[in-house]
Amino acid sequence: MSRPRHAIRCLRCDVLPPAVRWSVVIPVKGPAEAKTRLAASVPPTTRVELARAFALDTIAAALAARRVSRVIVVGDDASLAGGADYLAEPQERQGLPAAIRHGIDHARSTEPVPVAVLLGDLPALTPDELDAALDAAVGHPLAFVRDADGTGTTLATAMAGIRFEPRFGLDSAALHAAAGYVELEASAGLIHDVDTVDGLAEALALGVGRHTHEVVERSSLRPG
Repeated sequence: MSRPRHAIRCLRCDVLPPAVRWSVVIPVKGPAEAKTRLAASVPPTTRVELARAFALDTIAAALAARRVSRVIVVGDDASLAGGADYLAEPQERQGLPAAIRHGIDHARSTEPVPVAVLLGDLPALTPDELDAALDAAVGHPLAFVRDADGTGTTLATAMAGIRFEPRFGLDSAALHAAAGYVELEASAGLIHDVDTVDGLAEALALGVGRHTHEVVERSSLRPG
């Protein structure tokens, strides 16, 4: 489905430096544990399938982005990685912050590359949208993209050599802003993470990736 897209721009810059290629870390929960807020609205099997599909479509968009040199999927299900590098989450399973830290450390284990952390529940994300956001982040030590609700974060970035401790979780947008991350204005597919059936309806209106589309069609799910 076609949908309008708006260019991503940096709120504090007019001229962008030359293109930089990024390592992108995508933390992904195992589908059985993910998207629990959908449980009240969709059958258990469909919820698991949707969680898996969201991750696969997000990873596919990142792999296809021209500004991305490497995608690192951190989780407990290697089958989700596809063509990306897979990194098992820490054995102590300390949640999202630990998985993100593990991915960043792995990305920078041999050299201080620029790194972006992208959440894995963005089924409407396109490669061009991610490219535009990463281009906008270049030249800023730290940057982030606020989600559609206004309180969360879907993408956080750090240039090479910059200490990177992103603050995903409750009120992460405010935490990132307070920590000096530059806010980027983003296109619809990059800000619409999906936690609820209303969020799924919004993503479907934008146009979702192949995996999410197939699950919705197979389940006859018609949110909204």
